[in-house]
Amino acid sequence: MTGMDWDKLRIFHAVADAGSLTHAGDKLNLSQSAVSRQIRALEESLSSTLFHRHARGLILTEQGELLFDATKSMSKRLEAASARIRDSEEEVFGELRVTTTFGFGTLWLAPRLTKLYEQYPDLKIDLMLEERVLDLPMREADVAIRMKEPSQADLIRKRLMTVQMKLYASRGYVERNGAPDQAEDIVDHRLICQNPRSAQVGSAAVLVQKLMTHNPSSLLTVNNYFGVLQGVIHDLGIGVLPDYVTEDFPDLVPVLQDEDTSDVPVYLAYPEELRHSRRISAFRDFVQNEIIAHRKHMKELGKI
Repeated sequence: MTGMDWDKLRIFHAVADAGSLTHAGDKLNLSQSAVSRQIRALEESLSSTLFHRHARGLILTEQGELLFDATKSMSKRLEAASARIRDSEEEVFGELRVTTTFGFGTLWLAPRLTKLYEQYPDLKIDLMLEERVLDLPMREADVAIRMKEPSQADLIRKRLMTVQMKLYASRGYVERNGAPDQAEDIVDHRLICQNPRSAQVGSAAVLVQKLMTHNPSSLLTVNNYFGVLQGVIHDLGIGVLPDYVTEDFPDLVPVLQDEDTSDVPVYLAYPEELRHSRRISAFRDFVQNEIIAHRKHMKELGKI
């Protein structure tokens, strides 16, 4: 980037991101003509055309794509530097982007965040719940809780706990329909589960595929465990759920608990460059303390 005008690069990045001179100008508080002049000047300095212009907006040329890749990387690194500077303060505040699966986020994490906010009221959590694994080194998120060990080498990771997938029904369902004594009896029940082809189903797929061989009389597949749980607690059938839900939903009745499932490891991970982030440390300590409390309560209930 030697010799390039940083301000022009900033404007180029905004235009490439927005795909429009007008939208970029609105974001930068600049007129469309001012943005256009800066882009032309940058193209002249590089002796390259960076955008194809057409009626629907702007499309990056091959040279534009190369430059946009570079400015995206610069932007991520500047965000990381800004975060580290803010974290040099003694107080924990500012935005923390947390990603995890929809099931774990809705059923375990979100209900416990009250305690974190009580301790750090100025913290702003952006909770991103999706099955897609976000790229932490590229700063799509600051910290992740994942149902398998992260593969990137430049991440700090900590194993938090182990989850097992089990079968549960509501008391009302069992009172009306009974409970299966063995896997073959699922033929007389409605099975509620994630589709075995869904992302990050993990060991649940093994259990589901085994139960499918016994041809349950009815089937409901949902693409996240929150939906499975809703079906179960509303007496719809027998659901495949992570065992941690039994702490917050004590009326769930375990079914076929001798059916073997693989352990699902739960990891917390964050980029190496955020090692000294106070917000990361606060969130990590909060999650670890909540897991300790969770395990203690589950032992008291005789469930582990």
